[in-house]
Amino acid sequence: MATVYDKAKYHYENFEEDLPQKQAYVHTGFFIGWLIENDMVSEDFQKSFENLIADFKQKKMTGPEVYEKTGGVFAKDMLNEEGNQFAMFYFDFDTGEYRYHYLEAFDCEPSVYHVEDTWENYDHIKDWIDNEYEYWCEKNE
Repeated sequence: MATVYDKAKYHYENFEEDLPQKQAYVHTGFFIGWLIENDMVSEDFQKSFENLIADFKQKKMTGPEVYEKTGGVFAKDMLNEEGNQFAMFYFDFDTGEYRYHYLEAFDCEPSVYHVEDTWENYDHIKDWIDNEYEYWCEKNE
């Protein structure tokens, strides 16, 4: 069984408020978008979702929309080796910093699920991910 980093259903099944289900895809979808933008997805993922990837890169579809259209499961088999190594370092819920950076970047009030799926918000968190990726690369030289 493939390693699963996250599933949208983990989040929308536990919504405390009457939020749209699509909000469960935003935080992980931004990270997946960054991985797509930086060519860290697997060949199989590229072949299976070629049109979605092209739409993302042309800003016709956001990372959270890609995440939703691909089933709402973020798993190891979606990524290439570098993508997996970085995801294990940065995204892992137990040891990674992504969720803390996300909370800090967006001042998540009243919750992490209230951040809107916009290109402006993606660009904002992208800067945080870029910085962490630079740090990770320097650390692993």
